[in-house]
Amino acid sequence: MLRSLRLPTPPLPPFPGPLSLPLGLIPVRTHSAVMARVLNRLFAPELAEGELDFLEGRVMRIGVTDARLAYHLTLEGNRLQAADGARPFDLEIQGGVHDFLLLATRREDADTLFFNRRLRLGGDTELGLYVKNFLDSLELDQRLGPLLKLLNGATDVVGRLNRT
Repeated sequence: MLRSLRLPTPPLPPFPGPLSLPLGLIPVRTHSAVMARVLNRLFAPELAEGELDFLEGRVMRIGVTDARLAYHLTLEGNRLQAADGARPFDLEIQGGVHDFLLLATRREDADTLFFNRRLRLGGDTELGLYVKNFLDSLELDQRLGPLLKLLNGATDVVGRLNRT
């Protein structure tokens, strides 16, 4: 089992420029705790059904390269939690803001983003497959409602910024 595989960091694109520095100054644990709270609400039915049990005791790192953000998440007691940044991670997924927005709004599927090397995976590939299959199985349109509209607008804006 791979424990702490570090992927090479690609050069940072110009987005989000002035925003990336202050965001990068906030501790990873703080970003991770906020993300865990959001995901616990969003995935409440799936957490109750045990659909995320594959993350129990495992650490997943999500790196948003152009925003200089990292989220370290684990599952403890049927809840997603911020993982200690010093703990080695089992899985790492890296990509840019736009790529994660494309994935969240389902404008692109995970396979396309991975095969085009827009999202990069490191560590335990079996765990990565569980995460991918979980995301593919979600039907979030009803739950996201107005948030999906906001995410779609953000995807358009970020896409335009990335082209300039």
